Amino acid sequence: MNRYPLWKYILVLVVVALGSLYALPNIYGQSPIVQVKPDDQSDLQVATIDIIKDTLTERQIGFDSVVEDNGSAIVKFNDLDNQRKAQDVLKEELPGFDTAMNLKPNVPDWLAALGGRAMNLGLDLRGGVHFLLEVDMKEAADNKKKQLRSDITASLIKEKIPKKGIRWDGNRLSIEFRDEATADKALQSIKRDFSELSFELQTNNGEAQITALLTDQSIRDIKENALTQNLTTLRSRVNEIGVAEPIIQRQGVDRIVVQLPGIQDTTRAKNILDATATLEYRATDMENNAVAAHQSGRTPIGSSLFYDRDGRPVLLKDRVIVTGNQLVDANATFDQQSGSQAVSVQINSVGAKRMLEFTKNNVGNNMAVVFKERIPLGKNEEGVMQYKNKEEVISNARINGVFSNRFQTTGLDQKEATELALLLRAGALAAPVQIVEERTIGPSLGQDNIDKGVKSVQIGLVLVVIFMLIYYKMFGVIANIALTINVVLMVACLSLFGATLTLPGIAGIVLTVGMAVDANVLIFERIKEELRTGSSIQSSIKSGYDKAFSTIADANVTTLIAAVVLFAFGTGPIKGFAVTLSIGILTSMFTAIIVSRAIVNLIYGRQKRLKSIAI
Repeated sequence: MNRYPLWKYILVLVVVALGSLYALPNIYGQSPIVQVKPDDQSDLQVATIDIIKDTLTERQIGFDSVVEDNGSAIVKFNDLDNQRKAQDVLKEELPGFDTAMNLKPNVPDWLAALGGRAMNLGLDLRGGVHFLLEVDMKEAADNKKKQLRSDITASLIKEKIPKKGIRWDGNRLSIEFRDEATADKALQSIKRDFSELSFELQTNNGEAQITALLTDQSIRDIKENALTQNLTTLRSRVNEIGVAEPIIQRQGVDRIVVQLPGIQDTTRAKNILDATATLEYRATDMENNAVAAHQSGRTPIGSSLFYDRDGRPVLLKDRVIVTGNQLVDANATFDQQSGSQAVSVQINSVGAKRMLEFTKNNVGNNMAVVFKERIPLGKNEEGVMQYKNKEEVISNARINGVFSNRFQTTGLDQKEATELALLLRAGALAAPVQIVEERTIGPSLGQDNIDKGVKSVQIGLVLVVIFMLIYYKMFGVIANIALTINVVLMVACLSLFGATLTLPGIAGIVLTVGMAVDANVLIFERIKEELRTGSSIQSSIKSGYDKAFSTIADANVTTLIAAVVLFAFGTGPIKGFAVTLSIGILTSMFTAIIVSRAIVNLIYGRQKRLKSIAI
């Protein structure tokens, strides 16, 4: 009556064994490390590892090991003090190398080979840095206006339609023409390509003007797209830094939350996150004198005055050939001809076509590379973000041959080449961002949170175990075994699924511990009711599990629905709570119904004439 078929016992044993195996990595803890890798992204040399060992030994800084891992040297330590000392020393002794402090799980190789990994810990447990970024939506709208003005101008030039002038006044773009016929031809040309604008043709004394209005819906779309693109770009940049399990999500209409667990050296992260550096490739004005333009303060029509790093004036054409937005890939490299650092770039098909067309017609002329950066200075008294624009010509070289999608940019030092290559690979921000809030949580505080979280789980577990033992005796022992297995399975699932455990997630585990025995309480009370009605012990056990099942399922399914809703609409900590709660509900149903009954069947199922049970 109360016997499982053999396959069910095997299923329970396999699940419990696998759960124990994949929960095991979490008992090994983490070690502080310093990660060392070349700035130019080249391969790590074996000699570098020996230099690191000799340097740390000479400075009498204790370390556990130095190993190569994915092109980086990983130096492991026993304590945080040695980690900090080592980073300072290695940064000083190894110029040309990037050093970063982090934490690394101590999972044995054999367990890692089986796919075992420790749970990802959130910022509040692992330590790290929290940034709140504000997107400059005014700048996003202004960038879009500049792009529309440039694209409309290019479209008119392509169609050979002359214009007198084009300018923005607020959200209204005015395009002036000499006569109505030309304006009407231009309207038909650009109206189909720029749906975000509403056009109106006006005439006055034989002259004509097209007024293009940027609609409110278009402005909302511009801001939404800017926020979305910035989210994508920031994710790419964080991936370039190499942070495990970062949290990057929007907050409100113009802010982005970035959490980088494990990051202890935040300077480089800040520089990468809010950087707006990019490149522009422009034709050099070979017909006019840059020095004369600088001295007179007047520039020729169609050209603008820039300066190189030595302060020398350079006249460049206003038309931009290719921008950093059109780059597909970029890597820091070494130019053999000039003997200097360079950035090797690859551009998309649109940019490649324009570059090919330009170089075909300009062999022997110069092409300049303009390095552009917007540095946020903060908000003024009116609350408007202020910026310092940095524009300098980093290269002004002669075009010796025709090229299209692959070429090099020189004129940078090693650090600049590495940073610029990273920014170009990750993409440009649609609008500048400013770090309006920064919080750093040290590993020691994170460990304190872990200790308190573990203690709360232990206290909750012990109290539940004691209650079940006192109130349900032998069946309480069975429920406690199932409860222990439930906690192990929860930890295993969190590890396997790559979920990030946070303090609210620990709260979810504590809640699940209480809810897990709730199912057993329903079953045991049902068995007691059946015994009081005079049913046999075996029949009461069977009826207790069968009749309580629907009640347990209903209660858990409704809670699971609430957890799914929390995950779908919640943010950060709420999602962490929802994940652990959802996993806990599923594992508790398995352990309370299947595992506990398997144990009951093993103890009581083979005894036909039971006189009493300890319940």
